[in-house]
Amino acid sequence: MKIALVSPYDFAYPGGVTNHISSLEYYLTRMGHEVKIIAPASKAVITFGDRFIPIGRPRAIPTSGSIARVTISTRLSPSIKSVLAKENFDIIHLHEPLMPMLCTSVLRLAPTKTVGTFHAFAGSPGYNFAKPLVFRWLKRWFRKLDGKIAVSKPAMEYVNKHLPGHYEIIPNGIDLEHFSPDVSPIDEFCDGKLNILFVGRLEKRKGANYLLKAYKQVKEKIPDSRLLIVGPGTRLRHKYERQVKRNGLKDVVFTGHVSYEDLPRYYKTADIFCAPATGSESFGIILLEAMAIGKPIVASNIDGYASLVTHGVEGLLVPPRKEKKLTQALISLLSDKSLRQQMGDKGKIKAKDYDWKNLAQRILDCYTSILNEPQQKKQPVESEAISV
Repeated sequence: MKIALVSPYDFAYPGGVTNHISSLEYYLTRMGHEVKIIAPASKAVITFGDRFIPIGRPRAIPTSGSIARVTISTRLSPSIKSVLAKENFDIIHLHEPLMPMLCTSVLRLAPTKTVGTFHAFAGSPGYNFAKPLVFRWLKRWFRKLDGKIAVSKPAMEYVNKHLPGHYEIIPNGIDLEHFSPDVSPIDEFCDGKLNILFVGRLEKRKGANYLLKAYKQVKEKIPDSRLLIVGPGTRLRHKYERQVKRNGLKDVVFTGHVSYEDLPRYYKTADIFCAPATGSESFGIILLEAMAIGKPIVASNIDGYASLVTHGVEGLLVPPRKEKKLTQALISLLSDKSLRQQMGDKGKIKAKDYDWKNLAQRILDCYTSILNEPQQKKQPVESEAISV
């Protein structure tokens, strides 16, 4: 089968959707299928060789405490038409299929069956259901999808509320061979201190500021502790570093971006993994990565995280934006090695349900089902315009 995976987001910049697509490409290719990734790119993407087809230059658009790096050019049609004619895909799989402009343009011009995976829970700049004009435009392209997937129940409920239909829930997956409890920890942080690990882009919605406030109290109660903050970010990192210095906090380490190859070692180094996001998370792949390596979780009690972590089983869930509750949960787990081990063991068991090997097969089965349905001739629409 010849498959196109389409991303609206800058493929040269790490993120949940791009990581999902990269993993899906790897497993579908390993299963013997020919897969191409179509996405905008701010710089060369050499990892995939000719399996990556760049279309469009991304721009950074602030949205809901995050940054969406998407192309908003309205002149993509010639490139898309050329690629689709040359490649002759059997099926086109669009991720965030209603995100302007690349995904909606591919969907508009697609000559074959299409399937869309909805990742967002809230806050996507392309999903402004409140604006009647935008909503009518979204419905127009929604009807062109032959199949619909959501990565979680919260993601499905969010989009289904506005665009009702049949959605198959196929979650994000995890490479259990890569995120293995057998990896080696980072030696320099194995000095007897208890390590709290944060992984994520330094954006407001990821909640690192609440974790820093909580850690100040944790450090007073448990002096032999350390906070490791892993993830890219420049402006907020400088702000957080000033906050650390102003409060006289010790043992706070900002690592910046960490490679995919080294990331499992940071999870292995941690005693607790903490994800204090404030909302807008439809899933929690970072939670699964930590759980696969056997680490207990302290996370915000938001829909996307609560669908993965059961409070008191794999970890502790606390109200978002409440540093006092966050502090109490961290101190509780740091003070109880037996409970940390117990929760970590439970997490390893749950993570097995999200093995990419199995999830890629489920997505492939979805393709097969769609392709076996009677083909309705698709008529390309020659123009589209939307204000984002």
